[in-house]
This record gives sequence, C-alpha cells and structure tokens, in this order.
Amino acid sequence: MEELQSTEILDREILEDARKKAYRILKTADETVKAKAAEREAKARAALDELNKKYAEQRKLAAQEIMARLPMDKRRARAEKIESLILSATEAWYAGLDRRQVLSLLENGLRRRLTEYGSFSKGSFAEGKKPRAFICKLERAEAEAVLQAVYPGQGCEIVETPAADPYPVIILEDDFVRITASIHEAADFFLQEKRAELIASLLGTQDLPGESLC
Repeated sequence: MEELQSTEILDREILEDARKKAYRILKTADETVKAKAAEREAKARAALDELNKKYAEQRKLAAQEIMARLPMDKRRARAEKIESLILSATEAWYAGLDRRQVLSLLENGLRRRLTEYGSFSKGSFAEGKKPRAFICKLERAEAEAVLQAVYPGQGCEIVETPAADPYPVIILEDDFVRITASIHEAADFFLQEKRAELIASLLGTQDLPGESLC
C-alpha cells in the first residue's frame, strides 16, 4: 500500500514538473512572440516616419516649384487669353466686311507695295512674258479687277493656290521681286497700331502688355 502511494506521489510530482516546464516554455515563447512583434512594429513605425519625412520634403519642394512657376504660368495664361480674344475680334472684324471692302483692302495693299517697288517688272521679262499673280480665297474675276486697278495695261498670269491663309491673298511676282497683299496683313497692321486700345477694350487697362504681360 505504501508503495502504491509512493508511486502516485511520484506521478503527481512528475506531472507537476512537466506542467511547470510547459508553462515556462509557453511563457518564453509568448514573450519571444511579443518581443518580435514589438520589434517589427518599431521597424514599421520607423519606416513610416521616414516615408512621411521624405514625402513631406517632396511636397515642400513641389509647392516651392509651383509657387515659383505660378507668376510665369499666370502671365502665359493671360497672354494666351488675350491672343485668343484678339483672334476672335479679328475674325469678327473680317466677318463684318462686305466683299467690296475686302477687295479695296487688297487693292490698297498692292498700291502701297507697288509704290515701294516702282521698277517692278520693268525689263525683267522676256518679250511677251507676263508677271505672275498667285491668289488665294479670291475669284479669278475679283483678282483681275484688283490687278487692273493697280496695274493697268499689264496683264498677269493668274494662278490659284491652295487656301494656306484663312483670308484672301494676292501675291504678285516677277523674276526679281515678290510683293504680297493680304487681309491678314491688313489685320496685323491694324492690330499693331491699335493693339493696346483693343486689349484695353477687351480686358481692361490692367492687362495691357506693357504692364502685366511684359
């Protein structure tokens, strides 16, 4: 009987010892897991802080670049707006002209150029050869009427060309000189003369090129 009790006590002691060892093993493993998790969390937090710092610096640099470019971009946008409005105003001006006024502008342009080049076509052609007149967005009869008005008695070889210009054009040339009269040229001349006035009427004096667009 005593031997049986001794065996039971020994078994309990063995079990208790095993339980304590298992507890210590589990506790150590739990502490190891917690330590590893804390280490990983610390590394992740450090990496996140580094990323936040890096992106904050990049945002700061990007903001500085944007602020540095903003005045130039603003001026460019305003200039583009003005040019667009001027183009629209030019198109509206042309749309308001009747055909007689269009032909009159071309005629005056040719007269001015021929005055500058008074020797145009004299002695520059072989006998019987005519000067050439290239026309765009004009009827042949219209071109003939303009040419006869500014160059009476001198027939021209009229050549119709593709519509490279949005407005009517006459280009008169001999073997040495080429002169051009176009509605676009007349509009450009008008815009150069009246540009400041036109911008002021479209947008106000604060948008004049000499002030905010220089």
